[in-house]
Amino acid sequence: MNILSETSQPQPDDAGPYRVQPVSFVRRGTRLQGRRQQAWDEHQDLVIQVPRKVSDTSVDPAFRFDAESVFGRQAPLVLEIGSGLGEAVVHAAQENPGTDFLAVEVYRPGLAQTLLKLGQRGLRNVRVVQANAPEVLTSMIVPGSLSEVWVFFPDPWHKARHVKRRLVTPLFAEQVAAALRPGGVWRLATDWEHYAEQMREVAEASASFENLHPGEGATAEDPLGGWAPRFEGRTLTSFENKAHRASRQIRDLAYRRR
Repeated sequence: MNILSETSQPQPDDAGPYRVQPVSFVRRGTRLQGRRQQAWDEHQDLVIQVPRKVSDTSVDPAFRFDAESVFGRQAPLVLEIGSGLGEAVVHAAQENPGTDFLAVEVYRPGLAQTLLKLGQRGLRNVRVVQANAPEVLTSMIVPGSLSEVWVFFPDPWHKARHVKRRLVTPLFAEQVAAALRPGGVWRLATDWEHYAEQMREVAEASASFENLHPGEGATAEDPLGGWAPRFEGRTLTSFENKAHRASRQIRDLAYRRR
């Protein structure tokens, strides 16, 4: 479920307003084999076809995601950023048939695995998109249209020299806020304490959000607190199990759009 990161260089003038900021991933292999290739071929109707220019994860700023048209109904829309192998979003979609989900991931084999799971369960309330998350928020998503945004276990970039590559920044927080409807919820989770503290610092500093659990979990060492209980809507994924086996504490945060 990780969103990884590389730094993009500004594009030439003819590239237009694309990729002038760092993106939040490094490219992995995109080769599909066996059941993943079959799922990718068979379930293209669940893949959002995005107009590109700079790369196969860019989003044309003129493109808008029309959820009502795509899903054929009016329903709450949840965006998961870094859907990985689809464990969380597929589980949530099965448990919440009245909600629609958009899964954002740059790793094509992960999206193919998500499609495989969706096909096995016959679920139609999920769409997937291979794209850079900030571009999805600022270009694809109609402002104020999301009920929730999920960022679960983004890459922590735990080395000091790499911290600047982390996804959750003040700019990203405002991009999330713009995409959420008033009262919408931003949910975050990480198994790296320093990143958890950074996430909390970013969200607390934003005038766009209020903590749903102010002061919760406060201690003498951490008087601010504000940690959310584990989000019940997040199934226990293989990634989270790995964190537990490594004895890393899982931190959840939940903020409401003002």
